Amino acid sequence: MINVIWPRPLKNAYRKEPISAFILTVGAVDAVIGGVGQRWSLLSVGITLVAGAALMRWLQIEKSKAIAIEEKPRYYLPPSSSRTPLPMLTNKKNQR
Repeated sequence: MINVIWPRPLKNAYRKEPISAFILTVGAVDAVIGGVGQRWSLLSVGITLVAGAALMRWLQIEKSKAIAIEEKPRYYLPPSSSRTPLPMLTNKKNQR
């Protein structure tokens, strides 16, 4: 039943980062219960959890961007040698 209700982007986000999505869900439920029941402490805990989960997800996204934009590797040797290549070795026994 949940698969029918949840839209595709929400399912994809939940699969990619399940921990932050779980914390976000718990915080949203706490905030709704606290807001409806006028329990201000539960509302503030829920809002704090939602903000923390959003911050966690943002940090994970920024970290993955930083990994994707990686520095080019440094090469300590030139791409081609400036010296002349070594001569070809031949087997003198076979040359008669």
